[in-house]
Amino acid sequence: MQFTAVLTGCGAMSKGWLTALTEHPLLKGRVRVVGLVDLDRGVAEARAAEFGLSDVVIGTDLDAVLGETKPDLLFDVVVPIARPGLVATGLKHGCHVLTEKPMAPTLDSARAMVEQAKAAGRVHAVVQNRRFVPGIRRIKQVIESGALGQLTSLNCDFFVGAHFGGFREQMQNVLLLDMAIHTLDAARFMAGTAPQAVYCLETNPRGSWYAHGAAANAIFEFDEDIVFNYRGSWSAEGANTSWEAAWRIVGTRGTLLWDGYDTFEAHQISRDEGFFRPLVPLEVPEIEDASKTEGHASVIAEFLDAIEGGRQPETAGSDNIRSLAMVFAAIESARIKQRIVISA
Repeated sequence: MQFTAVLTGCGAMSKGWLTALTEHPLLKGRVRVVGLVDLDRGVAEARAAEFGLSDVVIGTDLDAVLGETKPDLLFDVVVPIARPGLVATGLKHGCHVLTEKPMAPTLDSARAMVEQAKAAGRVHAVVQNRRFVPGIRRIKQVIESGALGQLTSLNCDFFVGAHFGGFREQMQNVLLLDMAIHTLDAARFMAGTAPQAVYCLETNPRGSWYAHGAAANAIFEFDEDIVFNYRGSWSAEGANTSWEAAWRIVGTRGTLLWDGYDTFEAHQISRDEGFFRPLVPLEVPEIEDASKTEGHASVIAEFLDAIEGGRQPETAGSDNIRSLAMVFAAIESARIKQRIVISA
């Protein structure tokens, strides 16, 4: 089946979407882009020319372009503040909608999106592309195998001295709102259970080039007595971690370390005796389904597969709202300096 799609928001991020749609083997031939929308028509025209999309409808009014093209899909690559109205418009036109992260600028607007998609009978999903990073899938595989025993804690360090310039340096809660969603969603995916509460301390370290909230320390409580410890900073110079963070996964029978790149180290106890239990190395196998490790392309392919199969995709809005709830709960906890119960 070939789908038709309109993409709205033709800035820098749209290039990654269109590259995946037109060049990646998982997607080639599956989607025909029939419309491009941007507040600046010239930006949309330039993107169309770059990708040889000579027969697409180009406009600044999403409602009008959807009415003219009647696509199956709407790809949302706009700024978060514009997302609620855009998603509502797409669903009103009968489109399945795949949206950039974060899912919504507020939890209430995210809840509204979930209800609107349900009422429309359409798939609404979020580009949570870090979930499809090979390392994260490999850790999930090891946890599910039981090789570490019962999961007790997930611990991650994210320390990057990132000089973006532009809007991020003026944002409130910049680390939690713009970056931590990836790491929090990865932790929720690995744990395979729901977050219940959080206590968070947010700071803007001395020497920070951000206006607010460049660093955060958060303790999340999950079901089954699992704890997730997050330590992060976007103004930490001198020893950058991976963008995927550095992880320590602890279970009742062993521990797995991942540097966020290609290095894994894992051990499990071999005997239940001794002051320090004797250890044996634990293999961290490659992911069984390589198609699940292609980042952006895998998210889009999963979205298309779900529509064809009449099911919800892995990153459906109805699921991703739980990761968004973790972000907003952490921000609220930091604001009032108290433990916050997480509710999606």
